[in-house]
Amino acid sequence: MSPGWPLWEVFVRARRGVSHVHFGSVHAADSETALQAARDLFTRRQEGKSIWVVRSTDVVASDPDDEGELFDPASGKDYRLPTDYRLPSEVDHM
Repeated sequence: MSPGWPLWEVFVRARRGVSHVHFGSVHAADSETALQAARDLFTRRQEGKSIWVVRSTDVVASDPDDEGELFDPASGKDYRLPTDYRLPSEVDHM
């Protein structure tokens, strides 16, 4: 593959009902070629049910240095957790 080709991030879902997980990156000229390369590299043993390829330049990520700014506002909101709610005895099996 040419080093001038764009970099694509590869996400694979192992089975239905679970999330896609980042498996690695491939260089490819276009999305179809990236998908084929990802299949060949990351699912050789039929470990995947679904593959996503995303051009690396299209991925937007938070800066780890902004952790406090992004995630601290959620602290002190325990009411959002299911542990603060009592279930009636009729739904005891949950």
